[in-house]
Amino acid sequence: MWSEAVALLDEAERRHRQFFALVSAPAPPTWEPPVNIFAADPELHVMVALPGAEADDIAVQLTATGLHIETTVTPPAMGSGLNVIRLEIPYGRMRRRIDLPPGRYALLERRLERGCLLLRLRST
Repeated sequence: MWSEAVALLDEAERRHRQFFALVSAPAPPTWEPPVNIFAADPELHVMVALPGAEADDIAVQLTATGLHIETTVTPPAMGSGLNVIRLEIPYGRMRRRIDLPPGRYALLERRLERGCLLLRLRST
């Protein structure tokens, strides 16, 4: 039981460090935001962390194999003369390709809430 708890804590720490992974590409830097997917047959609920994103600036495309989500987040205007001490929240281009379980899906709901894009899909 103790080793199981330690393994879970290690996994949580690893995921915390990978919260946003930088996708390496020849293009400008692109961040890959974390995603949670929940199933409630026949629906899928997808949550994508996009802190600072504007709802109108998020492109969502449903494809034959999954979802493509893309946006660009601009850093907040903080004024001049500030020195960066810590910068952990990513800014710039964010893109995520999400594979979904086999099937065809229809987008039922899309909303941005507390920095997370929430999508509700129904299997058709």
